[in-house]
Amino acid sequence: MATTVRRTVLTLPAAPVGPANPLPALRPLDEMHSLDERAKEELPREMARQIGYEPLRTLLPVRVLDGYGRERTQTDLDAIVIENERLRATVLPGLGGRIHSLHHKPTGRELLYRNPVFQPADFALNGAWFSGGIEWNIGATGHTTLSCAPLHAALVPAPDGGRMVRLWEWERLRDLPFQVDLWLPADSEFLHVGVRIRNPHERPAPVYWWSNIAVEEHGTTRVLAPADEAWHFGYERSLRRVPVPEFEGEDRTYPLRSEYPADYFYEVPAEARKWIASLDAAGKGLVQTSTDVLRGRKLFLWGSGRGGRRWQRWLTEPGSTGYAEIQAGLARTQLEHLRLDGGEEFSWLESYGPLDADPETVHGEDWGAARAEVETRLSEALPRAAVDAAYEAWRPYADTEPTDWLATGSGWGALEVLRERHKLPGTPFAASTLGEEQAPWQELLMTGVFPAPRRVAPPGPSLVAQHWRDMLETAPADPLTEYHLGIAQWQAGDLAQAVRSWERGLELAPSRWPLLRCLAVADQEGGNAVRAAERYAEAFDDLCEERRDDGESWTAATAALGREAIAALLAVRRTVEARAVWSRLRPAVQQRGRFRLIDAQLLIAEGRTDEARAVFEAGFEVADLREGTEILDEVWSALTDEPLPDAYDYRMRPQRPRAS
Repeated sequence: MATTVRRTVLTLPAAPVGPANPLPALRPLDEMHSLDERAKEELPREMARQIGYEPLRTLLPVRVLDGYGRERTQTDLDAIVIENERLRATVLPGLGGRIHSLHHKPTGRELLYRNPVFQPADFALNGAWFSGGIEWNIGATGHTTLSCAPLHAALVPAPDGGRMVRLWEWERLRDLPFQVDLWLPADSEFLHVGVRIRNPHERPAPVYWWSNIAVEEHGTTRVLAPADEAWHFGYERSLRRVPVPEFEGEDRTYPLRSEYPADYFYEVPAEARKWIASLDAAGKGLVQTSTDVLRGRKLFLWGSGRGGRRWQRWLTEPGSTGYAEIQAGLARTQLEHLRLDGGEEFSWLESYGPLDADPETVHGEDWGAARAEVETRLSEALPRAAVDAAYEAWRPYADTEPTDWLATGSGWGALEVLRERHKLPGTPFAASTLGEEQAPWQELLMTGVFPAPRRVAPPGPSLVAQHWRDMLETAPADPLTEYHLGIAQWQAGDLAQAVRSWERGLELAPSRWPLLRCLAVADQEGGNAVRAAERYAEAFDDLCEERRDDGESWTAATAALGREAIAALLAVRRTVEARAVWSRLRPAVQQRGRFRLIDAQLLIAEGRTDEARAVFEAGFEVADLREGTEILDEVWSALTDEPLPDAYDYRMRPQRPRAS
């Protein structure tokens, strides 16, 4: 059977991603994978340098996705199927190019954890993310902002004369184009994945990449990699070197033998073949291997504790199999970023396929023998030299122009190509993809003037790169231009100048609330909580007077600004004003789980603890509960000394004793 590529529709119970949060993401990132400065002192020099290399301050210019809920309906998702007589790969181009399924046809086995639902949750850098399959993480520490975004997809010639699927986009956090080529040779049991990240600029850029592979998790599932040590990260924001496989009295290569969620970044020797495998009780499962550029390997486990199990149920549906993640990255850990010089690129090839090893050896007490058994079986199935040869065969095809288009991504890459005239063979960003969000920026580029909006609506997305900042500085200084300029200056670290731009814009602005909200955030970051609360209250009043309807964009703006305003007012004990904001939210917004929790916080501040407890007893689900957050425990602890109910237990680390 020759390899075939076809488009299809995958129907799943799915919750809509919802609208983007219209408030610019000015605040520092709330990313769990971060270390304090003292923790870096004991790390190897290269690792410490790469951990400190240009971490993100904010998400700008990307917007937060927090408008999803928990109600799922049968939904059609566009999919691409790549198939030969051995494997069938199902890809979701509209959801970050995720490989949803990798099915081994001779045995009927699914090699991945295939989530039976699509349920967004707050795990990506910008919010919405979903579990399962193989995801491509680029940008910065954390799950990519493209998790729930469309990628461009098209067919290109494959090295063996067939066809391969190319996925590509413009990654906006680092301003870099990338591509993922999926190639399944006609007689192969391994899916090859060629990846290329290019830096078309003159300046160097920090680069991050991890391929995350969700695999089914059973009590006998074992994860193996060519390492005797690992770097353990356990959500206490510490990184320490630990032995593999046994650590603190348990074999941690079995995901369910840990109580709490944790990362294990394996210390793979430089000369060793790069691979990672997840095998079941019978020694069967998935193996991933690559060329040596992709040096890092990692196991993420949820553990057997209440919090980890609760997260597993939250991300899928009751009764489905749990999962762990085996991962591969450019650096040793996910806390690091690599330098990519201007005009240069990173490229490598990964291979994914089935593995069948001797179960007694794989699950035996001799770790060295278990690793050797996997490596031997991998060498028989796919020799190291064959992976290197496949990379060399793929590399000349990376520049081949796509032919038949399968899916369309965003217009941001087209805008950057229009501005800079980048030559990017193999990854065209066509002018036809420019859309409504890019239109005002295209006009600024062409005329030097940022256009006034054609209708009253929340401001569109901001761009913050230096070249756009320079254009905004020379454009006529109307209020909307000052708004966007201030955001670009804020991202550049020029906070004082950002405040001056917003204050200038405020003087003549017909729409004051976007500027007041930016100034309120600046007040918070500057330690002026009282003035921040006052500006938030004024901004919310102005928004309520200006909003035109109950449409998606106005509802999203009201919910986002109301949430921030209530928090700012409660922080300075202006409870009456905070309740006034709550009362002006739409009833449908008040009933969301996030706002039921806010109501409980308000009731506690008002001294109405019995009513606050009744909110918990009635039950609610915070759809955008952030990975690692302990807000539910904190609010519950303000009500009672009783243990946190299981339904609200998402804690990812051991709990410290409560202060008496």
